[in-house]
Amino acid sequence: MRLDGYSTRSFSRGHGLWVEALWLLGQALLLASWVPGSWQRRLILRAFGARIGRGVVIKPGVRVKFPWRLRIGDHSWIGERVWIDNLATVEIGSNCVISQNAYLCTGSHDWSVDSFDLVVKPIRIEDEVWVAARACVGPGVTIGRGVVLALGAVATRDLAPGWVYRGNPAVPLKPREARAASDARLGEVGEGREKHSR
Repeated sequence: MRLDGYSTRSFSRGHGLWVEALWLLGQALLLASWVPGSWQRRLILRAFGARIGRGVVIKPGVRVKFPWRLRIGDHSWIGERVWIDNLATVEIGSNCVISQNAYLCTGSHDWSVDSFDLVVKPIRIEDEVWVAARACVGPGVTIGRGVVLALGAVATRDLAPGWVYRGNPAVPLKPREARAASDARLGEVGEGREKHSR
């Protein structure tokens, strides 16, 4: 590689440097701070152009590269120390959980050319997805509805809806069989009765 030939001239950051500087300050004071509560995090993200749905929970320590390239649907949760490295757009659907220390990465480099050119591709996470703690999602990946990306897994290509994935690179483990909360509680009560009747 010849990194002296590297350039980002063709990459648009979406705003001027002064807006980005203001964002870095706002992120440090409100988004990434350890102050509890989500309202101030939603407020600062929206102020810088993010589209944040109703009932979104954003935990302390979250980092977002460019809020103007972030979309989050209703009732989704963003866990502690999540890093949304969104040089390109990141869309997170409704009722999603992005757990602690997850990394959503939209940027990479073309290692086949000596100038190591920047390559950016968007990430799309459909509704009802769980990206578990320390999982990574790579550039250009779409995660289908209802997917579970397990602890520490790495998604480098699109994930088909309704499956549990694990590993690096992530591979399908089994279909996700979701049941209503009321059914789950009934099952626990039934199991408890069985144990007591033995």
